[in-house]
Amino acid sequence: MGKKIPRNYGTTYSRKELTGYLVGLAGQNIIYNIIGTGLTFYFQNVIFIPAIACSVIFAIARVWDAVNDPMMGTIVDKTRTKWGKCKPYLMFIPPVILVTTIIPFLNGMYAWTDAAGNTFTASPGAKIAIVAWAAVSYILWGMTYTIGDIPLWGVTSLMTEDQNDRAKILSLARICASFGAIGMAFTFIAPSFKGIFLERGMDDQHALRGAYILTAVILTVFSTILFEVTGLSVHERVEQSNESHTMKENFQTMWNCLPFRQLLISGVLRSPIQLLSLVAMPLVMYYFFNNDLQGTLVTENGLNIGMIIKVVILFIGVMGGMLVSSGVTPSLARKIEKKKLYNFYSIFGAIPFVLVFAVYYITHKAGGDLLSWPMTILISLVFFVASWAQGGLNVLQSVMIADCVDYEEYNNGIRPDGVFFSGQSFITKLASGIASLIYGGVSAIVGFSGDNLSILNAALIDGASFVTYEGGKFATALFFCVSIPPAIGMVLSAIPTLKYALTDKEHTRILDELNAKRNEKAIND
Repeated sequence: MGKKIPRNYGTTYSRKELTGYLVGLAGQNIIYNIIGTGLTFYFQNVIFIPAIACSVIFAIARVWDAVNDPMMGTIVDKTRTKWGKCKPYLMFIPPVILVTTIIPFLNGMYAWTDAAGNTFTASPGAKIAIVAWAAVSYILWGMTYTIGDIPLWGVTSLMTEDQNDRAKILSLARICASFGAIGMAFTFIAPSFKGIFLERGMDDQHALRGAYILTAVILTVFSTILFEVTGLSVHERVEQSNESHTMKENFQTMWNCLPFRQLLISGVLRSPIQLLSLVAMPLVMYYFFNNDLQGTLVTENGLNIGMIIKVVILFIGVMGGMLVSSGVTPSLARKIEKKKLYNFYSIFGAIPFVLVFAVYYITHKAGGDLLSWPMTILISLVFFVASWAQGGLNVLQSVMIADCVDYEEYNNGIRPDGVFFSGQSFITKLASGIASLIYGGVSAIVGFSGDNLSILNAALIDGASFVTYEGGKFATALFFCVSIPPAIGMVLSAIPTLKYALTDKEHTRILDELNAKRNEKAIND
């Protein structure tokens, strides 16, 4: 039996504690985006591992992570220390994640094209080693990240007994997680360091690889320092039972909890939404910057102010809706049944995703592009509405999972915080694996992969336009991936939750009774 955890912190978190939690969560999400968006781009578009190999690596790793998450949730729920059950992991795991985040980038080139236009590929043995390194290092990162991710979200239900304070911290957490999109800027920042390696005599493509490695190290160290703040800040207040359960029992608990099961199935059906994180960087870098960020934003006449403004507008469109929705959705959920709001976002949120492809396709067929002012503003507005729905669903999913923890405690006397919040990670990772297969399949079909990408990059350096390259088939494939599959997934995700089992009224009753029991126990003790 572990030591009794001191409860001298009050019944809810302090402002300082909340700030520390959010700072660390932002750092953790920067790391996630370095890998979630940057590594995909790096594997496929910088060192040119074939799309099919990348999709299989990511799919296998994500499926394993999805299975590994409940296992880690079980370990967390069995942890008993003087600090609690989540805090120890938040204190000691960030440095480990630092190392495993950098390792995947320390890989060789699968293919490359020199300045003379000659294309080379690694030897058969080197190809196997490169793919193996990518697979093993990515799986290792996923396992260590899980050890920090589950306690990071699970601790929110232990930091306070107040339902409104819990909703507040989860809402703010989603907003700060969105600020973790700074990690997506990794793909934009890295090419800025290419000159350091060109001066050493490297060709353009090897220099770009070196620039990505250097940027990964700098940004990951910074993010890890932020992540560590959470472990040093948070305190656990909700008393834990000393009763432990086997992994099999925890899997049964997850599946037998009807509202949790409905959320789990809904999240898996929404898997194609993860294509946004996979395809966003290739789409923006190639379509809007012709894979030359510096050359597009900085010309011989100085800064391209017009293009910089367009980039800001595009960024607001892609990320702004998610950020605003993360802040507004909790207020809406106090006025509208969470189930109704969740299903509204799912069903009607599909419409703007369809419009993304419609706007692109009509413009493309008319011989135009989305780089003009009117089209940039229009596509940004459509993305804003689409990302609003996605951000709202992210917040509601976290809040509803926390409600399920209360539901389970009320009905079965246990609080499976770690196990249930591992379910959130399970949803995200399994969805990413499915999305990886979709993206890999589409890329392979159109040839946006391997040697073809190396040749494409060299052609763009020589002045070719990605928008019209080979009739625009690559651009069409990328816009298809961020629109039609996500739209289908959004609609499908509403099916399991149309008759969601835990109403807001029922949850309020459950929480009131639980708090009454805790107060009575505290008085008697």
